[in-house]
Amino acid sequence: MSKKGNKADLAPSRRDRIGIGQYILGFFLLLYTLFCALPVVLVFIAAFTDEKAINKNGFSYFPEKWSLSGMNAVLRYGQQLLTSYGVTIFITVAGTFLGLLVMSMFAYSISRPDFKLSKFLSIYLLIPMLFNGGQLSGYLVFTTQYHLKDSLWLLILPLCVTTMNVIILRTYIVNSIPSELMEAAKIDGAGEYRTFFQITLPLLKPSLAAVGFMMATAYWNDWQNALLYITSDSKKPLQLLLVNIQKSIEFLLNNNNVPASVKAAMGGTIPQYSSTMATVIVVIGPIMVVYPFFQKYFVKGLTVGSVKG
Repeated sequence: MSKKGNKADLAPSRRDRIGIGQYILGFFLLLYTLFCALPVVLVFIAAFTDEKAINKNGFSYFPEKWSLSGMNAVLRYGQQLLTSYGVTIFITVAGTFLGLLVMSMFAYSISRPDFKLSKFLSIYLLIPMLFNGGQLSGYLVFTTQYHLKDSLWLLILPLCVTTMNVIILRTYIVNSIPSELMEAAKIDGAGEYRTFFQITLPLLKPSLAAVGFMMATAYWNDWQNALLYITSDSKKPLQLLLVNIQKSIEFLLNNNNVPASVKAAMGGTIPQYSSTMATVIVVIGPIMVVYPFFQKYFVKGLTVGSVKG
């Protein structure tokens, strides 16, 4: 009885120690989260801070004066801002959907051990990681050979397929989807397309969500391809528009002959810093809203496929 009593006495103390450790870990994680969140909070505050207060006191969590001049400088583009939002949303959705479809089919093909070209295609997939023709050659091919200058396809195709994403999808298929399911489908007379779309693709959702979020972020933040290839305002994505806004503000700051009416429209001061922070809000706002809905799939898709089930 004494031994049982001693074990019973030890059990609560161990649980207490585990509970204390969890509280300590939670405290440090909360502290780390606050340190990560503070810069984002400062961006939001600075976007609505008066430009004169920023020039006088610098960036502060408790600004001396609030102002909408920075946000107004961005929203002044009105219709063009809405058009650029529409273009960015379109290329993000279309590019992500097309990329996931192509890469998942590619990953399924090279994951099949009975596919004769799997090794060749795997090596072919790895070549772009080691060799790259460069930006100039890509520009010449897209514009002179494919004649895609000022086309939305040039905002979709360059980011559509990446080697690392295909590897992630292939690893998930090999490690997390039982091969017995595919063999059973084959015995029942299902072809490769039916096996992929009805069995593999539904089970691939966590990994697709993880890769899809990374692709959507890349499409949303891409501005270099637009700067190289897009000339029409109707096809100008959000990122390129915001770069142009910043260049316009820099031009006004460096030009001593700015009309007084322009300065008066901006509240008497050209909002350099607050408008910069306002552009950041316009860019990261939608991503911050969408990310919590994809977080669980993002973590699961990257971890489940890396461990042999």
